[in-house]
Amino acid sequence: MATNPPAGVPSPDDIRAARKVLTGVSRVTAMEGSRYLTQLVGAPVHFKCENLQRTGSFKVRGAYVRIAALSEEERARGVVAASAGNHAQGVALAATLLGVRSTVFMPAGAPLPKVAATREYGAEVRTAGQVVDETLAAARAYAEATGAVFIHPFDHPDVVAGQGTIGLEILEQCPEVRTVVVGMGGGGLAAGVALAVKSLRPDVRVVGVQAAGAAAYPPSLAAGRPVALESVATMADGMKVGRPGEVPFRIIAELVDEVRTVSEDALSSALLLCLERAKLVVEPAGAAPVAALLADPEAFEGPLVAVLSGGNVDPLVLQRTLQHGMAAAGRYLSLRVRLPDRPGVLARLLGELSEADANVLAVNHTRTDPRLGVSEAEVELHLETQGPRHCAAVAAGMRDAGYRILD
Repeated sequence: MATNPPAGVPSPDDIRAARKVLTGVSRVTAMEGSRYLTQLVGAPVHFKCENLQRTGSFKVRGAYVRIAALSEEERARGVVAASAGNHAQGVALAATLLGVRSTVFMPAGAPLPKVAATREYGAEVRTAGQVVDETLAAARAYAEATGAVFIHPFDHPDVVAGQGTIGLEILEQCPEVRTVVVGMGGGGLAAGVALAVKSLRPDVRVVGVQAAGAAAYPPSLAAGRPVALESVATMADGMKVGRPGEVPFRIIAELVDEVRTVSEDALSSALLLCLERAKLVVEPAGAAPVAALLADPEAFEGPLVAVLSGGNVDPLVLQRTLQHGMAAAGRYLSLRVRLPDRPGVLARLLGELSEADANVLAVNHTRTDPRLGVSEAEVELHLETQGPRHCAAVAAGMRDAGYRILD
């Protein structure tokens, strides 16, 4: 493996060499079938569970291969990285396993569990900047000042080769695969998987997925070169990359068959599905392939493998994302009801909602408003339901019972 980025890109032989380097370090993660998505797509769908990898994501593969390739003199200078989470943990663990000192710069808003985990894996954590681009600049400045080797999260042949070992495992675990769907930020994972898969099975279709609010690859591919976005905005922290990497871009432009984008609603719905149906905790970026399947299930030929790239999600982000996913799936019903202002009427309404299996989340009862008659009251209800059909049934039942629904 190369210490410095060559003019070209890694080869399939580099990926096979990376696999030997990773023996006993990274896990051969599970391949789990999804009954729900299999029925939806009409062909077998499997999850490649990198959310169950050491450090909770695929990143340790590339980080370890990159650091293992350093010379003794380079290792003595230590390594430095910048990340909001997954790459930070991967570099910290890889460096510790190899006996190398590591410093990781993280943005001020990085989730506390990820900061704590990075420290526990052995890195010195420093805070710099509010966004990852500012943090990257601080890490590069530290490398120049100290001589520490900067470990890029995706734009290096060794990193791409390490991530490519996932592709070798996919072909062994699901030899009948026809399509591989993988999330894309800077492109290291998709490039490595595509290179590994296409080198052995050029007939397998590789589809990349980006969050619509951070989709740098479609304009870059159209331009024939990496193009920087003016801004990125997505709940998927692992995809908040404004410009593709030079090394992965060359591979993706040649070997990835299609790049799709998914909405925030689709990402949150996919995360909810992974949790409810597959019992797997997946972060928004890791759920991107599932989001693509949910958005257009007829577009994919099976058997299909969706790479769940990571499961490091902050509990507060998880709570908000699940709520967003439930709303996107039609699991919430909000409405305003006009009632007679008499004792017991509100209690009767709530009792009828309970009988309809609607869970009342919040009630706002208004009796004094210029819009209301002297003997009227208005109730704003927020309900948790079982889905769109249940929402319609609850509303219809209320109308049949004589309640006046305003919204």
